[in-house]
Amino acid sequence: MAIILRLDRMMADRKMSLNELAEKVGISNVNLSNIKTGKVSAIRFSTLDAICKVLDCQPGDILEYKREEDVDG
Repeated sequence: MAIILRLDRMMADRKMSLNELAEKVGISNVNLSNIKTGKVSAIRFSTLDAICKVLDCQPGDILEYKREEDVDG
């Protein structure tokens, strides 16, 4: 997938644990862990909004787009 999640980097920058962020955002540790490790295919805007509020960041700080190069090139 061309979208890369950088939540782990933002959490480290803010010195916030998974448990602490999950509690403040209001989602389970398992769901937040899946977001953090990129094991999700979608994220609700309300969840992204809550994460950005707690971490005091922009969505672009968490989401990164990388263009997939043609392998046949």
